[in-house]
Order: sequence, then C-alpha cells, then structure tokens
Amino acid sequence: MNWAERVSPIVRSIPPSGIRRFFDIVAEMSGVISLGVGEPDFVTPWHIRESCVHGLQRGYTAYTSNYGLLELRQEIAKMIEADYGVTYNPKCEALVTVGVSEALDLAMRAILSPGDEVLVPEPCYVSYQACVTLAGGKPVSVSSSRENEFRVTVEQLASALTPRTKALLIGYPNNPTGAVMTRADLAAIAQFAEKNDLIVISDEIYANLTYDGEHTCFASLPGMRDRTILLNGFSKAYAMTGWRIGYALGNPDFIGAMTKIHQFTMLCAPITAQIAAVEALQQGRPSRDRMVAEYDKRRRLMVEGFRNMGLDCFEPKGAFYIFPSIQNTGLTSLEFAEKLLQAEKVALVPGDAFGACGEGYVRCSYAASSKNLTKALDRIARFVGPLLK
Repeated sequence: MNWAERVSPIVRSIPPSGIRRFFDIVAEMSGVISLGVGEPDFVTPWHIRESCVHGLQRGYTAYTSNYGLLELRQEIAKMIEADYGVTYNPKCEALVTVGVSEALDLAMRAILSPGDEVLVPEPCYVSYQACVTLAGGKPVSVSSSRENEFRVTVEQLASALTPRTKALLIGYPNNPTGAVMTRADLAAIAQFAEKNDLIVISDEIYANLTYDGEHTCFASLPGMRDRTILLNGFSKAYAMTGWRIGYALGNPDFIGAMTKIHQFTMLCAPITAQIAAVEALQQGRPSRDRMVAEYDKRRRLMVEGFRNMGLDCFEPKGAFYIFPSIQNTGLTSLEFAEKLLQAEKVALVPGDAFGACGEGYVRCSYAASSKNLTKALDRIARFVGPLLK
C-alpha cells in the first residue's frame, strides 16, 4: 500500500514551509546564528506573564466563549477605535483566535467557494498561498518589485483580475520585505476593491512595528470597514509568539461565519493566554514601545551592514525583517542560504520561499540581539567578499 497516495491531493500539492525547513536544519547544528524565524529575542514582559500566573492561581482554567473573553474583545475594540477611529461591536464583530494564522485560515474558509480566486501580492508570508489553497480557492500571485519599494499597485492588481476574483489578501507592514504602504497607496486599492466588489483580508500583525510615519489601518479607509476582515495579534509587538493569541475584526456576517468554523475546531483560545492579552492591552504599551525602539536601532544596523558589504538593500520601514538582494553574488537564493549556513553558520531564508519574485533575495530577521546581529553581519561579509571580487 502506498499510503502517500491516500493523502489529500491538495495537501500533497503544497510544499513545506521554506522558513521551517531552515529552522529544522538549525536545530541540528551548533554555533548557528539564526536570522531565519520571526521570533522576538525578548521575553514576554513580566507584568504580562504575571497576569497569567495570577489567573491560574485564581482558578481560571475553563473554556471561554467561542468568541473569546468579552473583556479582551472589549479592550481590542477600544484600542482599534482609539488608534484608528474604527468602531467595532466587541460582542459580534470580534473573534479571538489561536494566533493570526488561525484567523487567516478561518477567513479563507469562511468566504471562499471552490475555484474562487484571491489576489495575493508577493513577496508575502509563506502561509498566504497555502491557506487559500486549503480552503478550496485559487491564489493568484501579483508580483511587487524592489523598484517600487515592494509596494503593490492598482495597475498590477487589475492585470490579475478575472471574473472569479473574490478577495484580496494584503499584509503591510510586509513580511518578508519590511515594506509599508502609504495611505494614498491603500486608498487607491480601497477604491479598486469597492469597484470590483472584493473582500479584503488585511493582515496587520506588524502594525505597531512601523518606523517611518504612521500605520494606516485598511478598515479605516472610506467604505472599507464592512468589506474588510482585519487580522492582528500579540505575537510580534508584545513578544508573545508562544502564547498564540490573534484576533479578527469585521462585519458580523464574516465574523459569525469564522466563529462557526472556530467553534467546531479550536473551540476557543487558551484562557490564560487571553488573560495575558488583556494585560498587554491595558498596561503593555510602554514595554511594547521600548521593544519597537530597539528593533528600529537594529534595523539601521542591518541596512548599514549589508550596504557596506556590497549588497543592495531596500531599507525596511516596518516589521523586523530585511530583504537584501544577493543577485550580484552569482548564486540563487537557495544556494546562497545553504552555502552561507555551511560555511559561516548563519541561517536566513531564501527569498523565493515568499514567492517567485523573491528569487535573488534573502530574508533576515533582526529580532535577534544586536550582539548576534553584528556577529552575523561579520560572517556574511566574510562569505560574500570573495563572491563580489
């Protein structure tokens, strides 16, 4: 019996995560400096951890509502209104999920019918294409470029539009490039979405990691509140990756459909992690801002380091990734990553893991300590030097 043939053809068609592949290799090597996974090197601030401990001591170990703790949903809605001027009813327009990854999966399964197309600007997070496919949809890649600072345009989106297009999935600040979109950029896309009756899924997990200017919440644009499923969470800005708390905001029809799937799968996010998320929103902004300021310093360190070693480097304006071009080394993205890992024990991710237009680039996370970033830059420069002669 060939058991592999019994696995779903859809699942078989999806390649493993390019990020996790290198993470697994690193786990088996000693002395490696990993710039591969978007994992903050900060420990979750103590007052957030303490709130979880206190909750356990008080016996908070039961299920919550499928929607999540009402107090957390209220705090999320309060924050979004204060920061972006968008009002949501926490009782029926907010859903707490097991990380933003679950929220993305739920959104796709809630809105897509077999064969529906979703426009996906690339380079993009590795889960985007897979989540569309697993929900029965068809991801349609829309390539952005270094020449336009990896900002997708309406013209590019329009060229990929077909009668089957149902949704647009965007994520800014962007993983892997660090690109951000201006308000004018997004306003033009909002008009495009309205004109073509598209649902917009906006992944804004890096919203608080915006270094130049202010983040524009897509749902805050005219006419976009009810058309947008807004995704965000606590993993990145609050150094809470392992707590697995995300959320989705949107009109009650979308959120209700997502909750229906959620209640038959996850049931609810862990109550202790939800309690910690409440504390993060109520008291965590100073800690968050200190971490973001440190990321900003590391960002400048990385830009200078790559440029000094002779690699063209777009200056990231958000998130905590940098996406230098390695085209002048004569190596493919995969060759560069593999040879660097073997020669200098620095792990990063080939750019084509984030879409075909990422070929010729590599992604480095600067969510590592400045000490390790400096060491990594020295090792990469040593590796790159002979290739550029």
